[in-house]
Amino acid sequence: MKSATSLSVLEICAGAGGQSYGLERAGFNHELAVEIDQDAAATLKANRPGWDVLADDVREVNGRDYRGISLLAGGVPCPPFSLAGKQLGAEDERDLFPEAIRLVQEAKPEAVMLENVRGLASARFNTYRSSILEALDKAGYDADWQLLYSSEYQVPQLRPRFILVALKRPHFRNFEWPKPVGTPPTVGEALGSMMGSRGWAGAAAWAERANGIAPTLVGGSRKHGGADLGPTRAKKAWLELGVDGRGIADEAPGPELPEDYIPRLTNPMAARIQGFAADWEFSGRKTSVYRQIGNAFPPPVAQAIGESIAVALGASTGAEKESERVLRAVS
Repeated sequence: MKSATSLSVLEICAGAGGQSYGLERAGFNHELAVEIDQDAAATLKANRPGWDVLADDVREVNGRDYRGISLLAGGVPCPPFSLAGKQLGAEDERDLFPEAIRLVQEAKPEAVMLENVRGLASARFNTYRSSILEALDKAGYDADWQLLYSSEYQVPQLRPRFILVALKRPHFRNFEWPKPVGTPPTVGEALGSMMGSRGWAGAAAWAERANGIAPTLVGGSRKHGGADLGPTRAKKAWLELGVDGRGIADEAPGPELPEDYIPRLTNPMAARIQGFAADWEFSGRKTSVYRQIGNAFPPPVAQAIGESIAVALGASTGAEKESERVLRAVS
């Protein structure tokens, strides 16, 4: 059995570390991060060489090795529930919710946090969601689903995410979903300095035009070719912000380009739109890096939820200690 720190996390389907970084900032220490994509696993190792990163299938993890952890977290694959896909749900072999539930049953964490796409909130998956809640209830957890918008947590894109949080019953009554934290920066505010970093004369005017938040970045999959900013509707929304969504640029526009040039995002710009820190490094070729970025859970959102979970766990512990103190005093 592995020893757990005061706030420890076993993270599955960790991707390039969006949720990982957010949970780290919320005070959680990683006992293990699991990611089957080799480039994404390399990204995790490059940024946190001290972490135990397993570049393998989550089905290979034995949750009993991690008894005593504070949190089981993960961004389980979204294709079974994506609005852009066939929405096969539980019939899709890529559905890893059953594996997450298995790990909950084996590791018995104090809390669970699973992130997915908005499609899982649709009525057609009511029965599926109920089955997950029932399994958690039998394992001793109270749980809640919530649709959160990344833009409410200082991320300059809408990016709705459907989040499941479950806690053991003594803790759940102390959990509150994080409150919105104000108006997010616009795309222009977030990226203006990066667009002008190579001397493009149109950067200031571009930043003024890009005065809204971005549509949801779409990372896609290995089956769907190169990097671009999503389907036709998304590309139109990007164009309204002055961005050419048909691909990803290798670098910011230079001084040789006209002021009315319509630039493309670079991967570092996409990472900033997702809320990654500027020093977070990505491994792999350009398309792989964009896929990692586009599929990530924005760190500020993960941090906000992680902090709420940490408070709930701490509040429960504090209440239990106070109860024990009172019992000792009267005995």
